[in-house]
This record gives sequence, structure tokens and C-alpha cells, in this order.
Amino acid sequence: MISILIADDHPIFRQGLALTLAEAEDFRLCAEVDTAEDAYRATVEMKPDLLLLDLSMPGGGQSVIEQIVREAPDTHVVVLTASEDSVDLSAAISAGASGYIVKGIGGLSLINILRDIRDGQHYITPSLATRVLGELAKGSGSEIDPPLVRARRERLEALTPREREIMALVAKGFSNRRIAEQLGIEEKTVKHHMTRILAKLKAANRTEAAMQFRDFEDAMEES
Repeated sequence: MISILIADDHPIFRQGLALTLAEAEDFRLCAEVDTAEDAYRATVEMKPDLLLLDLSMPGGGQSVIEQIVREAPDTHVVVLTASEDSVDLSAAISAGASGYIVKGIGGLSLINILRDIRDGQHYITPSLATRVLGELAKGSGSEIDPPLVRARRERLEALTPREREIMALVAKGFSNRRIAEQLGIEEKTVKHHMTRILAKLKAANRTEAAMQFRDFEDAMEES
């Protein structure tokens, strides 16, 4: 069973989310809280597999992410918020959040994403990730070290055609399961490829790898 704690100060949203998760037989709701302080205390005490954390709540959800990640390292913090602010996204991921999901997502999609995050994957709402990558590309300018750019380009060019195919789907927000279905291969094969891809790109996780890949693809289109 996947244990989940919901932290959101809107009762109706919490209730609806709880009902949605109850439809999945492998999910178990530990508790519901409505402040950042209670989210921190309950997570450290209960150590759920997943914490669904809103940012706009008393105390500010953003303020407790780093503490929770440090004191409950086995809990995957998933930001579930209405905020599409790139600053909020960057701060949450930097603090250690495993996912950043914008509210409005369908119930079945959310359930599948949460399962993937529980299995160690990372997720950012694709439309938001694309916009943030565009902002980073526009703002990079001459501040990027040319040798670093060349090294990164060489690593990306070292990817095999299959690895690039997989990375294109990862950049779109596809989970390993969905990639396997899309390409007609086993999910374990996708995981094997991802291990090799992360090693080649020297990326800490699939989110970082996706950002590198999108930058590379944009540069190739412009050249």
C-alpha cells in the first residue's frame, strides 16, 4: 500500500482529492492537515510514502519542504498547487520536492503520476516545465561557460537513437510505464535505458536530464 498525507487548507479540495485517491486500491490516506506546521509534524511522525503539499496555506508550504526532506527522507514530497510561477517551481525542486503538479489534473493521471513518483521518478507538469525551460534558455546569454556547454552537447550527442527517443518522451512528462507502452518495449527495459542515460548526461534525476535534452533540442532547431 502507498501511504499518503494531504496538506491543503481548502476542505472541499481535500475531500475531493481524498475521494479520488480512494478509488485506487493501492493507496491509503494517513491524514489530512491544513497548515504547513501540521504538514511538517504529521509527516515526520507518520512518515508516509507521499506528501501532497499545497503552497498557499497557513505557514506557506514552501517553507517546510527542505525540513521534511531532511527529517523524513523516505517521504516523497509532491507539490500540488495552483501556482504556475517558475520561482515557486525552482524553489520547490531545489528544496528536494520529487514532483510539482499544477491543480486541475485529472484523477487517473494524478494517480498514475503518484505511483511513478513513489517508485523513485520525478515529475513536473509538462506545460510548466516547457515554459520554464524557455525562460532559462532566453536568460542564459553569455553567462553560460562555453566549455560547459560543449561538454553537455557532447554528452547528449553520445546518446543512442533509442536513448534519444526515450528522452524525447521523458521531456514530454511521460512515465516509464507510458514510454514502454508508446515504444512497445518492457518497462524494465526503459528503466535500464534511463540508468544509462543519467550516467551519460551526469544528471541527478530524470527532471535534470529532461532539461538538458530540451535545451539541446532547441539549440539544434535554431542551428
